[in-house]
Amino acid sequence: VVRTASRPLAAGDISTFQSFIFLGGQLSLALCVLLCLNYYSIVLGAASLSLVITYPLMKRITYWPQLVLGLTFNWGALLGWSAIKGSCEWSVCLPLYFAGVMWTLVYDTIYAHQDKRDDIIIGVKSTALQFKEDTKQWLSGFSLAMLLTVPAIGAHLAHQIYTLDIDKPEDCWKKFASNRTVGVLLFIGIVLGNL
Repeated sequence: VVRTASRPLAAGDISTFQSFIFLGGQLSLALCVLLCLNYYSIVLGAASLSLVITYPLMKRITYWPQLVLGLTFNWGALLGWSAIKGSCEWSVCLPLYFAGVMWTLVYDTIYAHQDKRDDIIIGVKSTALQFKEDTKQWLSGFSLAMLLTVPAIGAHLAHQIYTLDIDKPEDCWKKFASNRTVGVLLFIGIVLGNL
């Protein structure tokens, strides 16, 4: 798409082979980190591989690739706990995981609205295309679900959705990038909760 045409692989700055070498290096380093963890965490980390492998294909299969991204990206909520404790306390980990998945649906749907015209042309799917003009209602529902576990960030998400212009890619980018604030607030909440 136009917005990503200058990325190294799309621009031809690196070859497909070089990108596979880079990917292999990253996966090797990740495996080294994983193997330093306890057995439970190694199994839990390996269990995420099916999500990691299938996520890139989801835009061709479903209008919900953002959900698969959320399930994949937030696996760290489970793995981080098990790496420290040796197992998951599901009553703690699952709400955090669920909140992360809901948050990913919010910010990545906003992100997807930047590319919706190109996505239609090239035939890939996204929640942006699925929700269309109902995006704000869907994002409100996901945000409400997320807020059941992390109420401190509600004001930011409400403002983000209320002021979102889904037809202006630059505004979608601005709102997407503003989710750093959500992450900072969530981090502060975790730190203060532990204090």
